[in-house]
Amino acid sequence: MNDIEKRLLEKLTGLHKMPSGAFNIRKNGAPLARESEKDIEIIPKKKKSGIDIIIKDGVQNKSVHIPVIITVGGLDDLVYNDFYIGENCNVLIVAGCGIHNNTCKTSMHNGIHSFKVGKNSFVKYVEKHVGEGNGSGGKVLNPLTRVTLSEGASMEIETLQLEGVTSTVRKTFAKLYDNAKLKINENILTTPDQTARTDFKVDLLGKNSSVEVVSHSVAKDNSYQIFKSNLVGKNECFGHVECDGIITDNARIVSVPMIDAIDSNASLVHEAAIGKIAGDELVKLMTLGLSKEEAENKIIEGFLIG
Repeated sequence: MNDIEKRLLEKLTGLHKMPSGAFNIRKNGAPLARESEKDIEIIPKKKKSGIDIIIKDGVQNKSVHIPVIITVGGLDDLVYNDFYIGENCNVLIVAGCGIHNNTCKTSMHNGIHSFKVGKNSFVKYVEKHVGEGNGSGGKVLNPLTRVTLSEGASMEIETLQLEGVTSTVRKTFAKLYDNAKLKINENILTTPDQTARTDFKVDLLGKNSSVEVVSHSVAKDNSYQIFKSNLVGKNECFGHVECDGIITDNARIVSVPMIDAIDSNASLVHEAAIGKIAGDELVKLMTLGLSKEEAENKIIEGFLIG
């Protein structure tokens, strides 16, 4: 890999070289490198672009890396990745896409991921999106994620997108069965004229199933974001959605909540707060010697990534 590709890989995975363990790296619409393990098999699909990731029962403290790197303009990439996680597992899956575009042509990646998580398994899924390059061509990322959590299964999803991505439509659909738990943390920053749309729909089908969705977003300049969530409680369950946003300049953030308690024992909550940075926070940091812009950036950094 060249320096640009190595930098993108590091931003997406935190790694400076090829991952150890099971991994699949995709570059410019084609496989670059792939490695399976005894208990984690990565199989290319035969009839469409993508892979099947099969994790056997009882796999503990293992990781799978599946980053996508795009370094050319005018690419329209579509990939289907299906994860089959056995029972009683504990695994980390690191994905995401980085686009470096120095051309006037738009590059796009559409990643369609499905997760079927077996009984009593835990999966942590980390997805980062990065856009960079000096060209006028767009950098478009549209992830679609489908999750099925079996009895007693749990999953934690972390998504991070900080600047650079021209447009994104992020869709997540989940079905939770008895005692299943889903936690989603989303962090998005848009600048200039970028747009970001998020759609969540979670069906709480099982008794004592639960979901927690936390979205932190910052919209600057003339950018636009819309956050839609739909929790459907069809059993004795708990669901909580929290959407917090900061706007500056002429930006706009829209939050559209929907909660649907079909079962009388369903407990569903939605909270939303959108506004500008508090003046007293700015003043406090500026008294420490920071400029207004530096103070704003510090507050935004703490809000998005802690």
